[in-house]
Amino acid sequence: MEWSDLLPTESNVVTAETAMPAENHIVLDPLADARWEALVDRHPRAGVFHTRAWLEVLRRTYGYRPVVYGRTSPETGLLSGVVFCEIRSWLTGRRLVSLPFSDHCEPLVEGPSEFQQLLVPAKSQLQEGLWRYVEVRPLGLDLSHGMGQPSENYVLHRLDLRPALEVLYKNLHVDSIRRKLQRAEREGLEVETGASEALLAEFYGMHVITRRRQSAPPHPLKWFRNILHCFGKDAKLRVARKGQKPVAAVLTLEKGTTLVYKYGCSDANFHNLGSMPFVLWNMICDGRSRGMLELDLGRSELDNPGLIAFKDKWGAMRQELAYLRYPMGRKSLRSEKVPAQLAKLLFSRCPNWILIAAGNLLYPHAG
Repeated sequence: MEWSDLLPTESNVVTAETAMPAENHIVLDPLADARWEALVDRHPRAGVFHTRAWLEVLRRTYGYRPVVYGRTSPETGLLSGVVFCEIRSWLTGRRLVSLPFSDHCEPLVEGPSEFQQLLVPAKSQLQEGLWRYVEVRPLGLDLSHGMGQPSENYVLHRLDLRPALEVLYKNLHVDSIRRKLQRAEREGLEVETGASEALLAEFYGMHVITRRRQSAPPHPLKWFRNILHCFGKDAKLRVARKGQKPVAAVLTLEKGTTLVYKYGCSDANFHNLGSMPFVLWNMICDGRSRGMLELDLGRSELDNPGLIAFKDKWGAMRQELAYLRYPMGRKSLRSEKVPAQLAKLLFSRCPNWILIAAGNLLYPHAG
């Protein structure tokens, strides 16, 4: 595909002052072109959600087609790139998202000017009516000039794992975390780590009851199975048990020296045993012992102060996370959904098979 074919007709998208030679720009398939993987391996902004493994999970589970708008050099290959997934939904519309179901996904660019240049084909397609909107999910706002107003705001927590384990433990909240860890040890809780079908079945069973508790449908089982398959050794399940009973679990991803806590679930009947803090502390200890330097605890919605406070109590640092959409002023999908209270009432009371079926039906459109 030629870059010139994607250039918009309006001159105010890229100014003459910031324009770059069109022959240096390409559109590529990151699942087929090894240059994307090479860029992700060496770029300091790259994280687990840029990897081919994550893109393959999105493709296999939901059929999203990934695309990268990048800049190349004959000497060094792919210099920079912005990765999107094409979501073509009859329910929520056609849109470009970077990236679906990802807490954040940094544009792999040198600065705001280059970022705007790489967005030219996306904006051109938007003007032609191909997409409803274009969304990016950067870690910071330094690249967002001209992108539009934030469409969603979250809090992101990250924990530095470089201090000694004793220091990390000392930084835990005394009542909410440390005492629960002590209770879990007295109760004899144990954690098994792996990626087997048996562990996945235990994890998914608790995921379903957790999502019911949150009045939301569970993710499809194939979503988690694809994560474990595509990531291989870089994806792990950790299941805490009281005797033979699974009581809490987490699913983590890894890239380099970063450990990512992606999903957690639990049986509320065993919360008094400190089951969730116990499996999270096990995750921290194991990650640190294997050379992990940072724990990404993921995003929290602003209307979930309980979750934000819980992550604070681990000594993690919080930062603002803002998703950006073009064109400016585009409303978020959340504001266009079926009234939330009605949906929550349905999801909290329906049988498990209906709850699971709802997740299988709705998540491909959510992105």
